[in-house]
Amino acid sequence: MAKVPVRFTLNGRETALFVDGGANLLEVLRRGAGDLSPKYGCGQGGCGACTVIIDGKSQLSCLTLAESVEGKSISTTGGLQNGPDLHPLQEAFMEHFAAQCGYCTSGMLMAAKALLDTNPNPSRGEVIEALGGNLCRCTGYEPIIDAVLTAAQRTGRSYGATGFGGTR
Repeated sequence: MAKVPVRFTLNGRETALFVDGGANLLEVLRRGAGDLSPKYGCGQGGCGACTVIIDGKSQLSCLTLAESVEGKSISTTGGLQNGPDLHPLQEAFMEHFAAQCGYCTSGMLMAAKALLDTNPNPSRGEVIEALGGNLCRCTGYEPIIDAVLTAAQRTGRSYGATGFGGTR
């Protein structure tokens, strides 16, 4: 299969790779770019473990062709921290014990971040809807929903597009 050049921004860094034509973004992020934070779950778009943010929208990387992200901005949980400081969502997940086995956590965090980037003060129902495509077998979802609402309360209107209220 022919290699195709693809350029995109990954967590604020310009990235250029040659990828196999037809390769999915999850494979390219993990094997090509070395970002292991998106998880391989089902490989069929049914679990949400591979959720990333592409140009501000939550998307399943296992169903996204790598070639389709040419010139786009991709965010993963690998880029959530700001130096030694955890992202407010990561802090809230820890406080609410919203990560048990941790397999769904990266997808949940990215789906929640995409929501809070566009709606910094969501209702409980809006959080449930935003996380609807992400499966968790451990928590029963309540700690995750509570963590997202806590992060939203703490950051409120200052949340902004970066999640830190500043630029990144």
